[in-house]
Amino acid sequence: MRSTKTIHVISAHAEGEVGDVIVGGVTPPPGETIWEQSRWIARDQTLRNFVLNEPRGGVFRHVNLLVPPKHPDADAAFIIMEPEDTPPMSGSNSICVSTVLLDSGILPMREPVTEITLEAPGGLVRVRAECRNGKAERIFVQNLPSFAERLDAKLEVEGLGTLTVDTAYGGDSFVIVDAAAMGFRLSPDEAHDIARLGVRITNAANAALGDWKHFSFCLFAGPVEFTTEGLRAGAAVAIQPGKVDRSPTGTALSARMAVLHARGQLALEDRLTAVSLIGSTFTGRILGTTEVGGHPAILPEISGRAWITGTHQHMLDPSDPWPEGYRLTDTWGAR
Repeated sequence: MRSTKTIHVISAHAEGEVGDVIVGGVTPPPGETIWEQSRWIARDQTLRNFVLNEPRGGVFRHVNLLVPPKHPDADAAFIIMEPEDTPPMSGSNSICVSTVLLDSGILPMREPVTEITLEAPGGLVRVRAECRNGKAERIFVQNLPSFAERLDAKLEVEGLGTLTVDTAYGGDSFVIVDAAAMGFRLSPDEAHDIARLGVRITNAANAALGDWKHFSFCLFAGPVEFTTEGLRAGAAVAIQPGKVDRSPTGTALSARMAVLHARGQLALEDRLTAVSLIGSTFTGRILGTTEVGGHPAILPEISGRAWITGTHQHMLDPSDPWPEGYRLTDTWGAR
């Protein structure tokens, strides 16, 4: 075998959503902060294209790059690369990264509980891992402060008319729609329609709701049910360029908890379990309150499970005519 580059990856998924972790073969990008490093990767595109484009990647894949932390309190740092975005934070990816760090021995595991601090591009996140028999069985992540921005906003979407939406931040930016009002039961057979419609709604929000520079995702929020273990609701998040998160999406759970708290429907220490289209779950609770840019905000904790699925060495043969890979609209959506 011959290769002009070799990138070492430990593959994982968190409650169904792929979150691979680059553990070697890539030098840290330039930048004084993790955020600046993530912006460099977003602008440069070389690494993103190599690991996310086909034939090595696909629209289903997220990839995280481990880098040395900048903050003295952090044990490790990571940069998240999603199909179209290089975001400040991700719940499923932080759970994958934590699991890979502990299950592979990159960071020492202490049973029954290991506590570590990760530095994401958006800031520090505290992690508590429940560990047994050499496995991190459940990861608890103290996410970035989250807040509701607009409640019951009106949004015109071509072909759909006027929708009533909420906008919120949960480590990334969301436009939130009522799934039932859109005619969805949040069943697996609706994934294709949710993905395509969600991208249309996100694009419309970016064009019309100009208070924020960018909305990343559309959350189709199911009705909240009361159970003996707390609140429970279905969740399906449409991700650019047109796929549905297989997990319940940790940043979406944080954003929805912020919206429910703003409406007085979720109090401190209350639990909300989000259920994905494949039946996997993340559970969240509100640890406290704070303020972000004048907005009342919550301090959310999310938890879920992840599993390592394999190890890979991505290589580049110098004669490969597609060194940065390729995308086609059958799975990547129209540009």
